[in-house]
Amino acid sequence: MKAVILDGFTTNPGDLSWDWLRNQCDLTVFDRTPDEKIIERCEGCEIIITNKTPLTRQTIEQLPDCKFIALLSTGYNIVDWEYAASRNIPVSNIPSYSTAAVAQLTFALLLEMTNKVGIHNSAVKSGEWTNCKDFCFWKAPLQELCGKTFGIVGYGKIGESVSNIANSFGMRVIAFTPHPDKHINAKGITFTSLDEVLKTSDVISFHCPLTPDTVSLVNNSSLNKIKKGAYLINTSRGPVFDEEAVAKALKSGHLAGVGVDVLSTEPPKADNPLLSCENCIITPHIAWAAFETRERLLGVLKENIFAYLKGKPINTVNL
Repeated sequence: MKAVILDGFTTNPGDLSWDWLRNQCDLTVFDRTPDEKIIERCEGCEIIITNKTPLTRQTIEQLPDCKFIALLSTGYNIVDWEYAASRNIPVSNIPSYSTAAVAQLTFALLLEMTNKVGIHNSAVKSGEWTNCKDFCFWKAPLQELCGKTFGIVGYGKIGESVSNIANSFGMRVIAFTPHPDKHINAKGITFTSLDEVLKTSDVISFHCPLTPDTVSLVNNSSLNKIKKGAYLINTSRGPVFDEEAVAKALKSGHLAGVGVDVLSTEPPKADNPLLSCENCIITPHIAWAAFETRERLLGVLKENIFAYLKGKPINTVNL
């Protein structure tokens, strides 16, 4: 049995092992796969493993030996899962592996915006504290989180974890989710409308999936509803933000700051409007990249592969 990993580098740049899979099949691992090489590299493979390398209908049609598609991610829009289902090819994803890590980075972004650790560290290292006449100084206004309103858009496992941390900071937590009835036992949080979250929150953190309804959810219209001086955080999917509109709101001073770990195109184009915004912190899609998080991801992948080999695939998104 042949298997291929099309783009394994970001998941495992060498600090983890694929040996457990090599012991099960004839495995080929590629760091990255350009579109024109996908069919060639998948030829004859029963198991195809991908992270961001697309598997379209046109591609899958040319791979008669494919029997199982395993994702190295939670999101599965990279695969034409509906066509795969029509071929009885299960597509399995990696659910809930990065909950703690994404929640952690959410607050790393927020604390950098409110406490500005980076610029103060740089100031100290450049000699400003050594030459200061006072025992302390600050380069920009600092803010406490306690007592402020933390709004969450999208309330799955990550949203729940984020709400628990916000509560520990003494913040009032409100959230919008299409299905609040599923969370009737949630504590320390009030479910409300999207408009209410936008209008009353001092911080708004986005944890929603990418769907037709959430593409450009943050746009000129919704930004006009957000209170002046609010902070926005996006650790979900880049296209949730209309980046031109967000950059405009930042440069006008309507938003106090924005922290994002995801962009509409990754890697970003040089003319991405957020790259030129001083009060915007951008990290290169690293919320999931801690060693422990990636180790957990491979653990779920192993469970998915072994379940398939036993004829009982799990974590399937299409069958």
